[in-house]
Amino acid sequence: MGAPPAEGWGRVLDLGAGTGRDAAALAGRGYRVTAAEPVAELRELGRRRHAGVDIEWVAGALPQLPGVTGPFDLVMGTAVWMHLSPAERARAFERVLELLAPGGTLVLTVRHGPVPAGRRMFEVPDAELLGQAGAAGLRLVHRDERGDLHGRADVRWSELGFVRD
Repeated sequence: MGAPPAEGWGRVLDLGAGTGRDAAALAGRGYRVTAAEPVAELRELGRRRHAGVDIEWVAGALPQLPGVTGPFDLVMGTAVWMHLSPAERARAFERVLELLAPGGTLVLTVRHGPVPAGRRMFEVPDAELLGQAGAAGLRLVHRDERGDLHGRADVRWSELGFVRD
């Protein structure tokens, strides 16, 4: 792939960035990364853990993401969509579309399975995301399903990738 150009490969928005593992990996490859994480403790841990990495940390939370400005070439949401109610997901999808650049890619990894006690989670049918993306003119470029990396037999994950043409 070679070295990235001086301006980097492009702008990335990591939704629900947690402690910034993905954000740091992408920043290390030359991307200009904005890590949106609503949980202050996770944001601060990420800032400390990746102190030498050029990541812009913001306190933004879906569905509004205040203070986040696009456009972004890649918007990724790993294990975040299931924390939003159906009404919040509809608003969040509209907001993500506002932030996604022409030609940009949206990648979502969505959890399926029983909700752990005391957690705020909702089932997110793949058909819902496929319908929203299709109605918005996004083209499906990747769809996969995998088991849970933590070995939970009753949990599976959908990986969906879309491109805005």
